[in-house]
Amino acid sequence: MQTTTIKFYSLEYSRLTTYMVASLFILGNVVLPQICHLFPMGGVRWLPIYFFTLIGAYKYGWKVGLLTALASPIVNSLLFGMPHVSVLPAIILKSTLLAGIAGFTASRFRRASLLLLALVVIAYQLVGTMGEWMMGDTLYDAFQDFRIGVPGMLAQVFGGWVVINLLLRR
Repeated sequence: MQTTTIKFYSLEYSRLTTYMVASLFILGNVVLPQICHLFPMGGVRWLPIYFFTLIGAYKYGWKVGLLTALASPIVNSLLFGMPHVSVLPAIILKSTLLAGIAGFTASRFRRASLLLLALVVIAYQLVGTMGEWMMGDTLYDAFQDFRIGVPGMLAQVFGGWVVINLLLRR
């Protein structure tokens, strides 16, 4: 069985490379939601605003992930009105949790398996859901991603694995 080496990075805020890489992931998090919103309930079902945050944080460290997590929803909201300003706090909470958990997991385990990515997605969703509930959503509304967004969570796990392991190996 052949194994391939995947490099993981921890880019620093003092490096221009960090901002250039984060800008690419932010752009991805702007374009992908627009594509998903072409379909009924595309954003709620596919959770596209988290996809490149996961990849950026896992591959390039929590700092790239955090930049992506904070900027993506704000840029999308300013440019397209989605996500609506009223849901920005919950999305930013989940995005920042994702950046931190993904960055930590990558630095701790130094590999990107389907199991690890699934644990990252489940962890940020569970903690984020509890945070949404504490912010004042009903428990039913807070669990929306688990009721409707399972295809998006699966896309994050499997798509994230493909991008990290096959497209961004270096």
